[in-house]
Amino acid sequence: MKYYIGIDVGTGSARAGVFDATGTKVAAASQNIETHYPQAGWAEQSADVIWTAVAASVKQAMRLARVTKDSVGGLGFDATCSLVVTDAEGQGVSINTKGRPDLDVILWMDHRALADAAEINRIAEGAEVLSHLGGRISPEMELPKLRWLKREMPEQWAKASRFWDLPDWLVHRATGTQTRSLCSPVCKWTYLAHRGSGGEGWDDGFLDRIGLSELAQDDHAAIGNSFAPAGAVAGKLNVRAAKELGLAVGTPVSAGIIDAYAGALGTLGVALGNDEITDRLAVIAGTSTCHINVTKDPVFAPGVWGPYQSVLLPDLWANEGGQSAAGALIDCVLARHGATAELSAQAKSQVASIHALLEDRLTAMAGTNGETATLTSGRHLQPDFHGNRSPLAEPWRQGAISGLTLETGVDDLALDYLAAIQALAYGTRHILEVLERQGVTIRALVFSGGLAKNRLFLRENADATGLRVVVPAQDEPVLLGCAIMGAVASGDQKDVAGAMSSMSGSGKTIEPRGGKIAAYHDRKYRVFRRMQDDFAAYAELMQSEKA
Repeated sequence: MKYYIGIDVGTGSARAGVFDATGTKVAAASQNIETHYPQAGWAEQSADVIWTAVAASVKQAMRLARVTKDSVGGLGFDATCSLVVTDAEGQGVSINTKGRPDLDVILWMDHRALADAAEINRIAEGAEVLSHLGGRISPEMELPKLRWLKREMPEQWAKASRFWDLPDWLVHRATGTQTRSLCSPVCKWTYLAHRGSGGEGWDDGFLDRIGLSELAQDDHAAIGNSFAPAGAVAGKLNVRAAKELGLAVGTPVSAGIIDAYAGALGTLGVALGNDEITDRLAVIAGTSTCHINVTKDPVFAPGVWGPYQSVLLPDLWANEGGQSAAGALIDCVLARHGATAELSAQAKSQVASIHALLEDRLTAMAGTNGETATLTSGRHLQPDFHGNRSPLAEPWRQGAISGLTLETGVDDLALDYLAAIQALAYGTRHILEVLERQGVTIRALVFSGGLAKNRLFLRENADATGLRVVVPAQDEPVLLGCAIMGAVASGDQKDVAGAMSSMSGSGKTIEPRGGKIAAYHDRKYRVFRRMQDDFAAYAELMQSEKA
């Protein structure tokens, strides 16, 4: 029997899963990855630490699966869209302003390039590449970070020879190939795949306008001139990587993919029934949230990234919305509340999840009525704690909580928790509205990521959006997405679409309740939008005072 390995590098851990030809998970393992936060809004990692975590997770997953390395047909990598900098010898170049040599990765969530993103949007307004980013480039993308690096760390800039998106660096580290994915350069680097498959996809005029003309030298060698779609063989495991991973030399490795897109591969094929794949929105809800849909024709939606050609499936266009903080928002809401320590101690003593205890507490607070959703009629949360990725596309935004009282106990914490979950659902609803205005019809939300295991989160999303929520029976759909790529790279699956159909399996459905609950969420949604308007008004008032 053949097996396929999916490797997912998220913000806080590297995970590996072993899957059989039906898409059934045989075993999985994970290793934590340390993040360094040198100052507010900055986040850095080490590529070597990431690779070590990848190797440990693959070896452990293989041990747990009890399969031989010769039975592995192929593997696929995904990762966060973080920037890796290397020199001419392939060694990491430090991006740490204090000189720590091991820190060579600027994490996706790092906002040091806020001003550079704003400047790019100003000087390149109307450029074709920006039209494929909802009109504005984000500081989470790579070119603003490179602009910052060139200006603020010129010595490191001079040492640098290659700039990688993390998924592509992982494939390079495993195989030695210079071939990059279509997914990362198109989605995060402004590469225009519909222009061609080589260096012609880069807009050299745009690079020159934003002060990065060097990136066009040597046929764009520093940022890539050879690209491959998900499932295509980017290379084969070399001797060094095979030994480190405990796999066979020559095992086919698929071109990489951004972690959210791996989630889309592992979810959009679930139990389609009468649905078309274009009727679904993949919601990959982890530290942040990504919302991905595909269309047959390009759709330009303000504040929503894309349309991106062939980054997920050949000849289909993808759009990507998102929230810069989702799981991170909930963690922050819990961390800042005084009752969290008490509840965490209770969760530890009961060997229970703090989220399960909060859901139980909300049920108790609802009493005989039994309806927890309406407990937040006086508590509202504006969730842009780390800026608004979509559809406002304003990374300078911050969050707020309205309706606070002098209560500081667990009941008050439960209200903040529920208000945060609902606010995230309203953010998804806002993105859906923008897509729908451009003619996109979404009939179901398909969830993956850590928050897909949160029952309350799923229910609130169904009720707040009025859409059916689908949750894969497969408990590791992101890893499955990478395994699907590995199966295609091995030649055992003909193409990605066919592999999705045969390996994704079934799912469960949560229907929206409608009626009074829908009306309640309509009112709360209006408050959500009003709070966003009010925040912008506050910012404008303060700017006028400065003037």
